Amino acid sequence: MDSIETMTGPFVGWAEHAKTVLGRSGFRSGRARAAVIDLLAVQECCLTAQEIFDGLRASGQRVGIATIYRVLDQLTQQRLLQRLEFGEASRYEPIAPSGEHHHHVRCGDCGRIEPFADPPLERALDRLGDQLGYELEGHDVVLRGFCGDCRTSS
Repeated sequence: MDSIETMTGPFVGWAEHAKTVLGRSGFRSGRARAAVIDLLAVQECCLTAQEIFDGLRASGQRVGIATIYRVLDQLTQQRLLQRLEFGEASRYEPIAPSGEHHHHVRCGDCGRIEPFADPPLERALDRLGDQLGYELEGHDVVLRGFCGDCRTSS
């Protein structure tokens, strides 16, 4: 039986794929865009624009928040990023060229977001799409609850 897997590691190959797709679409390469792409490629899970801004600043790169939003919009329009809504702010996550992806569980108390993968869930969603007569191109699964830290502190 398959089990739920905790996701780890970067989105292997995504940065080069994203830069290639943008180049083929007529976007000129730029330092700021490359910095955002490179940062997103090594994350384990979704980030807000502010977290991207803070991460770039921490690494000594000066990229303005407006530029980050423009890059995120370009990447989302080119279907290279998935935009996820968690209530407080949009979060962005690379879309792997292979189609591999994960889902998220969010703590309703502290707001922590963790990735997970569940192959049986993927198969069930594919079957549901077939039953409904749809060819699914994507889906978002967000589980909400309370993490172990928040459960024990209340």
